[in-house]
Amino acid sequence: MMSVREKRQSATAEAVRSVMKRHGRWSRLEIGFWLIAVAAWFLLPGEHLILTEIVIFAILALSIDLVLGYAGIVTLGQAAMYGVGAYASGLLSIHVTGEPLTGLLVAALAGALIAFPTSFLLLRGADLTRLMVTLGVAAVLHEIANQASWLTGGADGLQGIAIDPLFGTFEFDIYGHTGYAYSLVVLFILLLLARFVTASPFGYSLKAIRDNPLRASAVGIPVKARLVAVYTLSGAYAGIAGALFTQTQQFISLDVLSFQKSADGLMVLVIGGTGYLYGGLVGALAYELIQDALSSVTPQYWQFWLGALLIAFVITGRDRPRQLINSISARISRPRQPGRLDAVTVADKGKPT
Repeated sequence: MMSVREKRQSATAEAVRSVMKRHGRWSRLEIGFWLIAVAAWFLLPGEHLILTEIVIFAILALSIDLVLGYAGIVTLGQAAMYGVGAYASGLLSIHVTGEPLTGLLVAALAGALIAFPTSFLLLRGADLTRLMVTLGVAAVLHEIANQASWLTGGADGLQGIAIDPLFGTFEFDIYGHTGYAYSLVVLFILLLLARFVTASPFGYSLKAIRDNPLRASAVGIPVKARLVAVYTLSGAYAGIAGALFTQTQQFISLDVLSFQKSADGLMVLVIGGTGYLYGGLVGALAYELIQDALSSVTPQYWQFWLGALLIAFVITGRDRPRQLINSISARISRPRQPGRLDAVTVADKGKPT
C-alpha cells in the first residue's frame, strides 16, 4: 500500500500534469489567428512583402520573449544573434550553397554559438549589467562587420546573394509570395517548439527563476544551467529570423547588427506583452501597421506619434493586451450554455433594487 507521503506526491504530480496539459491546449482564438494568417496569403497578394517583414519581426520578438518574458533576462543585444544569423546565411549562399533550409540551420547554429558564451557573462550581473553586456556584444560585432569589409561588404552591404528555389520548385520572387508562405511556416514550427518548451517542467522552472531566483535555487532548480539553455535557444531563434531576412531580401546591410534592431524588438513586446508567446506576434503586427499608418499620415512626425503611443501602452500596463486576449480566448473556449445562470448573475438577481 502507498504511504500518505507517496499519495500526496502522486496527487501533486497529477495536478502538475493536469495544469501543463491544460496550458498546452490550443484555444479557438489561437486557431483563428493562424487561419487569418494563412488566409492573408490568398486575400492580400499585394501585401506579401510587408507581411513577410512582420513575420520575421515576430520571430525576433519571440526570441526576446523567451528570455525576457519567461526567464526575466533583460537584453538589448538580440541584434547580435540576428545579424550573425543573417550574415552566416548570406555567406553560405555565396560561397557554398543557396539552399534555404540549409541556410536556416547554419544561421540557427551561428546564433546559438554567439548566445552560448554570452550567456555566461549574463550570469555575473543584475539587469543593468545584463543590458550593458548584451549591448556591448552587439556593438563589438557591428564594428567587426564594418571593418571586415572583405567578408561582409562593410558599409556597402553584402551583395551577390542568390537563394535557390525552395524544394527546387518555389522561387523567391520580388513580390514576396514564396517568402511570406515560407516565413509563416517557419514561424509556426518555432512557435510549436516554444509552446512545448514553455509548457514543460523546464518552462515552469524558468518562470520560477524569473519570479524568485533565490527560492528557485533553494528548491533544487539549476538556475545557471536553465538560463544558459534558454538564452542559447533564443539565440538560435534570432539567428533563424536573420536568415529569413537574408533569404527574402537577398541583401544584408550593417543595420542587422544595429542597436535599433534590438530596441524595435523590445518595443514590439511592450505593445504585445511578455510571457505568453503571442505577445511578439501580436506586437509585431500592431507595430508594423501603426508605423505604416503613421508614416503615411504624417511622414515627418510619425516617430513622435509612435513614441506617444508607446508611452500610452506603458502607462496603461504592458500586460493589458495579454489580459484582453486571455479574456477573449476564455469566452470563446467556454461559451455559456443557453438557459444556464452563472453565480454572478444569480447573486445580482438576488440583490434588492
